[in-house]
Amino acid sequence: MSAEATQETKCLVTVNGTVREFDGPPHTNALDFLRGQQLIGCKEGCAEGECGACSILVARSDGEGSRWTALNACLLPAASLDGQEIITSEGLGSVADLHPVQEEMANRGGSQCGYCTPGFVCSMAAEYYRPERTGTPAVSAGDGGAHECGPNGFDLHALSGNLCRCTGYRPIRDAAYALGDPAGDDQLAARTQHRAPAPVATDIQRADTPTGALGRFRRPADLDQVLQILAAEPESVLVAGGTDWGVEVNIKGARARSVLAIDRLHELRQIHWNERYLELGSGCTLSELERKLAGKVPLLSALFGQFASRLIRNSASIGGNLGTGSPIGDTPPALLALAAELVLSSIRGNRVVALEDYFTGYRQTVREPGEMITAIRIPLPLAPLTSFQKIAKRRFDDISSVAIGYALTVADGMITEARIGLGGVAATPLRAVATEAMLEGKPWNLETIRAAAHTMGHEGTPMDDHRASADYRKAMLASSLERFYAQQLARRSGAGQEQNS
Repeated sequence: MSAEATQETKCLVTVNGTVREFDGPPHTNALDFLRGQQLIGCKEGCAEGECGACSILVARSDGEGSRWTALNACLLPAASLDGQEIITSEGLGSVADLHPVQEEMANRGGSQCGYCTPGFVCSMAAEYYRPERTGTPAVSAGDGGAHECGPNGFDLHALSGNLCRCTGYRPIRDAAYALGDPAGDDQLAARTQHRAPAPVATDIQRADTPTGALGRFRRPADLDQVLQILAAEPESVLVAGGTDWGVEVNIKGARARSVLAIDRLHELRQIHWNERYLELGSGCTLSELERKLAGKVPLLSALFGQFASRLIRNSASIGGNLGTGSPIGDTPPALLALAAELVLSSIRGNRVVALEDYFTGYRQTVREPGEMITAIRIPLPLAPLTSFQKIAKRRFDDISSVAIGYALTVADGMITEARIGLGGVAATPLRAVATEAMLEGKPWNLETIRAAAHTMGHEGTPMDDHRASADYRKAMLASSLERFYAQQLARRSGAGQEQNS
């Protein structure tokens, strides 16, 4: 791209119904862009997606219509909003005409210092317009516990990524539970009946020199273009939700000469079932998978409720969580237990790699230059006994000290197959192969579990760090197996009571 062409490139974003041009450096996040437009409702509290003070609404396609999706503006590249529609807290209502969410927050004292309030309001508005919201109790989120819902169907987990440092949560909850249904003339509700704008092929390069010193942001039109660029520029950073890369940019000052946005690529957003496996497109967000799988993969259902927060899950992709190669990512333990495989693609074609062979070292993988994860395959049928356990300091929006995924098959009282995935206890996610061997071929009883728990406590090479000590991690590994057994007995007992009632 020449310097002249660079000057002509335009990135247009519809903000609160008005088209605005983004012309900043490619690494600029949506929060800084919006505040530069004097839309200062968005606040920077943490710059890493943990407080929700910067929450905004983005129109995302949803079948024949769309849904207002709450996202962290601090992690979202402003250039990724090219051609998109967003709403900030200023666009929801005004002093003279408050939005129902704003009105309930005011009436019930939900705002104290006010710093976090605009973010809470945007996250609440997304839940307010959620099509599935009904005045019924929420569906269980597996091991993460049932979602806490009000009588109006408002899922309180929608606010799990918003932090109030004044501890004003009770009036905020009261405001959420007081919300009714959108009025018939609500324009934002009417907007959901129409599709969101399609992704725009974007190519932005801003620099003080023709060499592009400040980098280049591209949203290729299709997967083939992505692979072509990766072949020529293998150092390019692939960004889907930006929940990892955004932190690197904000906190560590990371800059890339080439960023490729792959979050809206059609080829990476498909879900396919066949007789042999379930295939998940790597670009699917965790929230989309949670909604579309609808409990059909119980182990993933248990994971979703404990993965960060709703704000993060609305952006984070399943492929991105694997692509970082992190030893403390939440998806690898569950997917290892499910015997998942990854489809790695390049201009040379596709190859399938077992997830247990994918990680080679700390944030190192078998992915070759020019390759990317395009899909995750989960073999069928699924194991009948599953569980996901996450040990962390907070229930939501936290990094795990230890994460364990279980998938067992029991026939005639004997354990015929056992797969256990671990995270946070080694330089890479790994399988608890010694414990699996201790379980397989043994009776499904407490004696077997207790014997295997001792082996489980010695899996991996846990270390001391600021999240947990090595001894604590070992203790959590051992106790988790007994907890899994107790969970399964409780579920069987509950199912038996239902059948007898």
